[in-house]
Amino acid sequence: MGKQARNSRREVERAAAAAALLRSRHRRRLLPFLIAAAVVVVGAALALPLVLTSGGGSTSMLAGLQVFVEHDHTHVAGTVTYDRSPPAGGAHSAVWQNCGIYDEPVKNENAVHSIEHGAVWVTYRPGLSSTTVAHLQEFARSHLTGTQGYLLLSPYPGLRSPVVASTWGASLVLDGPGDPRLAAFVARYAGGGQGGEPGGECTGGTGSPII
Repeated sequence: MGKQARNSRREVERAAAAAALLRSRHRRRLLPFLIAAAVVVVGAALALPLVLTSGGGSTSMLAGLQVFVEHDHTHVAGTVTYDRSPPAGGAHSAVWQNCGIYDEPVKNENAVHSIEHGAVWVTYRPGLSSTTVAHLQEFARSHLTGTQGYLLLSPYPGLRSPVVASTWGASLVLDGPGDPRLAAFVARYAGGGQGGEPGGECTGGTGSPII
């Protein structure tokens, strides 16, 4: 091999070594950013199930919470067939149900308009003991002021569970008035903007609550 060829080979080797060193330094500079990005992605992945399960509350206090997206805010006349019982969003009457305590069933279509305004609708199975109903009414009475009135309590014919709490896009099956998740649900949602109309009225509509 001639001198010129050897020099040329050395130049190529030095250039390759310099390029490798530059790539190594570049990787070392990027490493902290790659680690940080990985931490963010993993954290988001871990947080997503919690948000979907709890709707912003703790999983321990809102275990069993069902949340979903409901886009239909149409005002309609007449009866609506809902995909959930009790309904927790969807097309509804143009007139909302006045919030408060009822000892008779109320219409789905009016109650759904109330939950669109941010109300929590607590329904219970007819036939529960008078003591249980009294406890539910006392719970509702004690929370009506604290939630600025955004609470609706009524019996619901055909309800399979003792008590169900519903609002726009969320519902929770409960064991009864003593279930601590009831208070947690009300604290989380009553008067909130989950229905897209925060601050909407919950009086001046239809219905005459006993309280």
